[in-house]
Amino acid sequence: MIVDLTLPVRAGMTVVPGDPEVRVRPALTVPEDGVAVTALELGSHTGTHVDAPAHLIPGGRTVDRVDPAELVGEALVLRVEAVMPGESITVDRLGALPSRVPPIVLVATGWDRHVGEPLALRHPVLAEDAVRTLMDRGMHVLGVDTLSPDPTLQDAPLALPVHAAVLGADGLIVENLARLTELPARVRVGILPLLLDGGDAAPVRAVAWT
Repeated sequence: MIVDLTLPVRAGMTVVPGDPEVRVRPALTVPEDGVAVTALELGSHTGTHVDAPAHLIPGGRTVDRVDPAELVGEALVLRVEAVMPGESITVDRLGALPSRVPPIVLVATGWDRHVGEPLALRHPVLAEDAVRTLMDRGMHVLGVDTLSPDPTLQDAPLALPVHAAVLGADGLIVENLARLTELPARVRVGILPLLLDGGDAAPVRAVAWT
């Protein structure tokens, strides 16, 4: 069975404050033009997307330099129950971790249920100790069902310790995943970004199967 882990791209969907708003409109229509074509205006971090190192790291890899094999394979799903708005998820909250984890780790909080609500911006975040532990045990790709593993609502200058840790190690971050709480602890996933030349990030279609 295939489980779609992707949020639909819709006009006016929630984005990180300051990011481009999403606009979707008909450019051509069948009655008037004989074909239907949709015009899209969106940022590279729209909806379910992958952050490449270039998002934060000067000279870091861009999306077009990411090998698709990095985003396809076995994943460990860590389900964190009863998280609170803005909660910092420490390593203890992740439960018993294996000594080695697969390269792809997905943290399931269920926060995708708040998509389109103001509460989506007040999502839980990952503590540095949790991220460092996962990286030490083999994580290369971090996936979350929130807008970010770092706080979204914060004043400048931005503090993005999770991004700095993962992207600084040439890893990848997948944000705005959906339905992670429906998955078993071990799954196979495929997360394929648009091939944006020089892109700091790109929307993806993400799926899981057992």
